[in-house]
Amino acid sequence: MSVTAAQGFRAAGVTAGLKDSGKPDVALVVNDGPSSAAAAVFTSNRCQANPVIWSRETIKGGTARAVVLNSGGANCYTGAEGFATTHRTAEVAAERLGIGAVDVQVCSTGLIGRLLDEDKLLPGVEAAVAALSAEGGTDAATAIMTTDTVSKQAARSVGGWTVGGMAKGAGMLAPALATMLVVITTDADLSSADLDAALRRATARTFDRLDSDGCQSTNDTVLLMASGASGASPDVEEFTTALTEVCQDLALQLLADAEGADHEIAIETINAASEADALSVGREVARSNLFKTAIFGKDPNWGRILASVGTSDAVFDPADLDVAINGVWVCRDSGVGESIDLVDLTPRHVTVTIDLKSGDAAATVWTNDLTHAYVHENSAYST
Repeated sequence: MSVTAAQGFRAAGVTAGLKDSGKPDVALVVNDGPSSAAAAVFTSNRCQANPVIWSRETIKGGTARAVVLNSGGANCYTGAEGFATTHRTAEVAAERLGIGAVDVQVCSTGLIGRLLDEDKLLPGVEAAVAALSAEGGTDAATAIMTTDTVSKQAARSVGGWTVGGMAKGAGMLAPALATMLVVITTDADLSSADLDAALRRATARTFDRLDSDGCQSTNDTVLLMASGASGASPDVEEFTTALTEVCQDLALQLLADAEGADHEIAIETINAASEADALSVGREVARSNLFKTAIFGKDPNWGRILASVGTSDAVFDPADLDVAINGVWVCRDSGVGESIDLVDLTPRHVTVTIDLKSGDAAATVWTNDLTHAYVHENSAYST
């Protein structure tokens, strides 16, 4: 069910002591081949962590043989010393694995502005190499958790090949293109160009439509590695479909574990002039604190939805909009529709449907409510 579901991969998760809690904090995923094709997408935040800067460069060759991930520190805004730590992390892993440092991707997650303790991190990398196993996927998924309450794993098998993955993330989840740390593996035999095209299409329709709290991380990475161990070379469209399913599965697991959330909300915009318009509307609503607090309070306040729709640049007639909450059309023709008393917001899953009546395009954006628990957790995070 994880990064070792596909043939040709080993993984490990160990405790290096980076976390005060003593929980696992260093993960390693290794591609044993025969292929080492890879692709990745990274945060578009202009303020980027050292591992992102390193990995952006090393992935340009279209290959990756391993990825080291640590929790317990983001290694972001730690200067030249922090970048040197990233480099040494790759070098230590490469030396133990008998590969080049440029073949090692690096990911970090945790607090910004604190140097990682190399005296703990680097021995942790060595320990992870020693612990590598074809059954180590769950251990790796556990070691990358920060505020996550559960590990996130998914896999799909199609014919004779498999796509598997793990993810971490519970806060700072906003579109722009990856919104967390994700490692996806496949034993399909595809070129790096095909992997890149498939990954960008898959993330655009999954992770990029997850907007939990409007806050975009400095460390976001989604890495896809292909071992080719199955010997199968699927059609790119077929592969993209399976990859998208895994990404969607992981994205919804991230949403379900969003910090302090009581409700998971799907905002579907229909009959838009374009898909871009539908996304624009969905994202405006998803980032409305007024809307999110209303859902937390189980208040079907559709006026807050219309107010957010009006801040988008989508094509629509403000006097002719329909809105449904959990299937009840509480707003018709930009006026009062069915009684809000018919809306039950007790269930965790909430659907909002917005009809722009301007075309035939549609898109869904996923978010969650804004709760007391979210404020408490993030007000005390670094202390």
